[in-house]
Amino acid sequence: MPKRNEIRRIGLLTGGGDCPGLNAVIRGVTKPAEDYGMSVYGLLDGFEGLVEGKARELKNSDVSGILARGGTILGSSNKGDPFHWPVEVNGKIEIQDKSDAAVQNYKTWGLDALIAVGGDGTMHIAHKLSQKGINVIGVPKTIDNDLDATDVTFGHDSAVFVVAEALDRLHTTASSHHRVIVTEVMGRYAGWIALHGGLSGGADIILIPEIPFSWDKVAEKIRERELKGKRFSLVCVAEGAKPIGGEVVAKGSDIKRTDPVQLGGIGKVVADKIAELTGRETRVTVLGHLQRGGSPTPYDRILSTKFGAFAIDLVANKKFGKMVALKGNEIKSVKIEDAISKQKLVQLDDQGVFAARAVGISFGD
Repeated sequence: MPKRNEIRRIGLLTGGGDCPGLNAVIRGVTKPAEDYGMSVYGLLDGFEGLVEGKARELKNSDVSGILARGGTILGSSNKGDPFHWPVEVNGKIEIQDKSDAAVQNYKTWGLDALIAVGGDGTMHIAHKLSQKGINVIGVPKTIDNDLDATDVTFGHDSAVFVVAEALDRLHTTASSHHRVIVTEVMGRYAGWIALHGGLSGGADIILIPEIPFSWDKVAEKIRERELKGKRFSLVCVAEGAKPIGGEVVAKGSDIKRTDPVQLGGIGKVVADKIAELTGRETRVTVLGHLQRGGSPTPYDRILSTKFGAFAIDLVANKKFGKMVALKGNEIKSVKIEDAISKQKLVQLDDQGVFAARAVGISFGD
């Protein structure tokens, strides 16, 4: 028996970078919708679909079999901020505010609510759209795990799994050739992927943005291992890590994005410096988008499904302006504005940092 509800039509989009678990959320929203008497409109390519009027209705059959599929069947974009919309004018990129077009399409489609799935950037956009009259519910997604107000974001566990598996494989080749192998991982300005991936993959040195490192301390750790007969080392470095007194390494800039800085390249910098200071043969592996792709882990499949189901329940109960969040073992709701009030970064007293130091992992400090 369908549940009666005044909410009839909802929009659903996946914004920002893709990650494993997005399809599980889409499924978690769409399957219960029929029970609530709602229809779901999937907006294509994140907020681009909302601005440009691209959408398609999602039926139960559309989400059948997508639980384990990576990516998003709706498409996504990290350059589709309605409040920071790139337009080519006379051969140059000009940033314009297209939020009114987003609101107009929301009204034209007759949407009663919008579920926005994404990370920090998506939640900021969702909050600003709510101030323009759109009924918004947020679902926290990011492999970086840097969204405050939730214990963990879906996609993070899957990314950590990729890092751990890569370090497992690099361990064997590093030990065989007696090399230092540096692995650069994602995370932007947060070190969660490097910390958890390095800890689970047996890294000897972990370099994260929250703990500026000393080149001498990094070299010292490698020499210390050699004195103990360990003729190889694994270094896991976050893309936003930087030496004491230094700056982050960026490979470029893209003004089409709200945050134009494109991080990348610290892995090679670290590898070259280690070779210079220790004389050891070094190699660097940049995992890049491997961390975003592929099937979600069982943990992320479960978390994503819970998030999706809870999100549509919030819509049904008209609890707008909220973001679903994991608190302990329960799914709760928090105000979106509270969720984006600060970035969640690794703290020096984090238990992961404590455990890493306890087993002899160096942070270069």
